[in-house]
Amino acid sequence: MPRLKIIAPFLFLAALILVSVLLDRPLPRADIVYANTAENFTLDPQRLSYQHDVRTSRSLFEGLVNVESEHGGIEPAVATSWECSKDGRTWTFHLRPDARWTNGAPVTSANFIYAWRRAILPDLAANYTGFFLSIQGAKNFFDWRVKALANFSKGPGGADAANALWKETETRFESTVGLSAPDDHTLVVQLERPVAYWLDLCAFPALFPVYPPLVEKFIRINPRTASLEQDPGWTKGGVLVSNGPYQLVQWRPKRSMRFEKNSWYWNRANVASQSVESIPIEDPNTAVLAFENGDVDWLTDTLVEYRSDMFEQVKNSKRNNLHVLDAFGTDFFSFNCRPYLADGRVNPFANAAVRRAFASSVDKSSIVKNITRLNETVATTLIPPNSIPEYQTPLGLPFDPARARKELASAGWIDRNADGLVENENGELFPTVEIMYSADSPRYRDMSTALGSMWRETLGVQSAPRSRDSRSFKDAVNQGDFMIARGGWYGDYGDPTTWLDLCKSSDGNNYRKYASADFDALLDKAALEIDAAKRFQILQDAERIVMERDVPMIPICHYVTVYMYDPVRLTGLSRHPRLEQYVGRLGKKK
Repeated sequence: MPRLKIIAPFLFLAALILVSVLLDRPLPRADIVYANTAENFTLDPQRLSYQHDVRTSRSLFEGLVNVESEHGGIEPAVATSWECSKDGRTWTFHLRPDARWTNGAPVTSANFIYAWRRAILPDLAANYTGFFLSIQGAKNFFDWRVKALANFSKGPGGADAANALWKETETRFESTVGLSAPDDHTLVVQLERPVAYWLDLCAFPALFPVYPPLVEKFIRINPRTASLEQDPGWTKGGVLVSNGPYQLVQWRPKRSMRFEKNSWYWNRANVASQSVESIPIEDPNTAVLAFENGDVDWLTDTLVEYRSDMFEQVKNSKRNNLHVLDAFGTDFFSFNCRPYLADGRVNPFANAAVRRAFASSVDKSSIVKNITRLNETVATTLIPPNSIPEYQTPLGLPFDPARARKELASAGWIDRNADGLVENENGELFPTVEIMYSADSPRYRDMSTALGSMWRETLGVQSAPRSRDSRSFKDAVNQGDFMIARGGWYGDYGDPTTWLDLCKSSDGNNYRKYASADFDALLDKAALEIDAAKRFQILQDAERIVMERDVPMIPICHYVTVYMYDPVRLTGLSRHPRLEQYVGRLGKKK
């Protein structure tokens, strides 16, 4: 018996190890395997932001409508039909009765209202809250909640008071926000004003529904602040309940994500593949080798991050599995526009003249020719020219070293001792400029180095490229812990505001904290303009402010997307410039 007591702990430990190994055993190869350049940050539709998160969300969830792949139009999804009132302010959606969650429960109009409330609440700090503020009463509700939480924090607090405030919040939302569900399959949306692209917004994942009984299990009310706190555990494999073509069966962080066809999906007969696996491969060379070995069927945007010389080698091979496609987006570097940096130092980039100087010093033609080697269209504006019918982009700032030096001098930075570096009137050197980019990204590493060289040569400013891993990069950007940081944006819908809203002072994606009353006023004016031509002129004036006067970011080039896939075998990928890819449509020819 004593001998058994001694070995019992070891037997227990061995059993735990065996169970762990069995649980982590890889599943058979999926029908379709594709690679992203980074790990997914979130599977919560209301909190996503990055392109690969959007792509994954379309696999697991489905909204009222979808974007049609071939022409970029709108097609039914959970909603079978819809009507809009003559004044453009009331939309009525009719939901299909056979829409189901992965547990078999029906998808109801109340599920959409619940999800949209999550996005509107300031508690969850959703990136796309602005999408919802055109709903009648939504902005007033948002502002009231912000004020209520601020007042609560000044009081004694406590669980009872926090719960009471939440009950009041629920009641206020139901009575003041223009969302209603006359029955389980009818959703009525009342807008403050007509929104020409409302249907397009409804196809974006931030407006997808979530399953309330599950999400509620992972929410708590903080008794000290009265704010909702969301545990992401509801998005784990084997836990997540979704309503799209696939269900999540396994998520091994930094390794793989496995989807299986949702047997409850209303359109399951047209889901092309039984299983799909998504794997994050940050190193582009590794990604290409995986494709060449047949381990991956589709490389998404891996080659945009590709090392230039290896891309040239792949491109020159003239194989039919390399596809360079114009994309609906812009590559840029962002300025931190706050008065002070995260460490308390005065921020030189709070001055628009300094930002114009840095922007005018960048030889973008050299970058697309010698750094990216993709020969993308050089960008002087945020919105890709000719990407939106009838909209004319302004000129933006050209490469102009002489102007750049004058701009910097006007801000008080001059080489006062002829040492090749600029100083202020107190003789202090311009702070060393940290250029932050995500680690393991040859594209942005090389871009950052090139930018530093251009600024040293033209402006007499020293720089220090700084890499961070994907997650800490995102955290640093959101917290304002940067001077200049790489950025980029793909249009979420077919209107100039999908880019211009990035610079709106209240927008969740304005991590630069740029604020201009003039710019905000023009966006507000455009929101009320019914005449399409006049509205576009107002938006052009707004873009001119941010791209020629205030310059909160430096546009570098308009994206191309480089895919690798075999068109003979893989079917279902869209080549429309918006590149809205629905993984449920991907299949293989036998």
